[in-house]
Amino acid sequence: MAKVETVKRRSPRKVKRSPIGASPGTLIADPAARQSALSLTLISPDECKFIGNASLRDVAESCAGWPVIWLDCVGLANVELIAEIGAIFKLHPLAFEDTVNTGQRPKVDFFDDHAFVVVSAIDDALAGRYEQMSLFFGENFVVTFQEREGDPFGPVRKRIKANLPNRLRTRKADYLAYALIDAIVDSYFPILESKGETIDGIEDEMLSGIGRHQVRELHELKRGMIVLKRALWPLRDALAALLRAEVPFIYPETKVYLNDTHDHSVRLIEVVEMHRDMLTGLIEMHLSLSQARTNDVISFLTIVSAIFIPLTFLAGIWGMNFDPGASPWNRPELLSYYGYPIALGMMAVIGFSLVGFFRWKKWL
Repeated sequence: MAKVETVKRRSPRKVKRSPIGASPGTLIADPAARQSALSLTLISPDECKFIGNASLRDVAESCAGWPVIWLDCVGLANVELIAEIGAIFKLHPLAFEDTVNTGQRPKVDFFDDHAFVVVSAIDDALAGRYEQMSLFFGENFVVTFQEREGDPFGPVRKRIKANLPNRLRTRKADYLAYALIDAIVDSYFPILESKGETIDGIEDEMLSGIGRHQVRELHELKRGMIVLKRALWPLRDALAALLRAEVPFIYPETKVYLNDTHDHSVRLIEVVEMHRDMLTGLIEMHLSLSQARTNDVISFLTIVSAIFIPLTFLAGIWGMNFDPGASPWNRPELLSYYGYPIALGMMAVIGFSLVGFFRWKKWL
């Protein structure tokens, strides 16, 4: 029995939304959300302090004593905790609704004394899984919310610990917010480089010989490019909005660095578009090569059939039952002593003649 190949279908991501008619700013936890855990980073020009498994009391006590604080909340299950964080930093409730209801479009919103940024970060490169990261920042604080453990902020934490001179220790919270956003944007580059190498490998493989698995791989890669485009295009617009913003908690010297991150996002979009065009071309090339291969097979079978048609005709005539004794017209050559080799020789001559004719016409 032939082995049936099963295709694993990817279940679509369900975007959680508030119930219809709910009051603006209503926080409803997703049943699948992870339990919330807080980590606190306290920053000053002279020192820095990290508090894992921080409590709200730690957060409230640190707000007045440190120039810049960074609160990182991993997991969005505890909406009461999230609401209390909003109360401590006086964050807008509408932004918290977008924080809890993940799957938002990357964007930036400005309020009186803080900004709210939503970005899509690569959570699992191999599985192609993304997560929403929400970031609030004001004059002296940055608050980040993640769906689950794992983030690209490791280099930023190392830079905070590094010795002076250290811009992350001497500048305001807007520079820390820039560093976190820049880390998220730069995390896309290794993924795109890996996908580019995969595309080049499939192209080289197709030039050697086409296979059915290549079509599936190309379509999966193209679907991944669409997801990347959906995340990067609005991210570019959000970074442009940060650059244009005239708010007191974003300083002009930070906008110079934000402009560099904006350039990175533009480069990423260009790479995504280039990969999409390459994938579209490879899919079309695969279809063309498959059709050409099919045409070659059909042409070969047609030539083989054309060669055997006259041979079958002769074999059919000589295979008919006649009685030469009844009439001289009833196939007297059936009694020929060399009839069998003569018939085979004639068939061979006709067959080779047709092959030579097809070669002369360059059909073979």
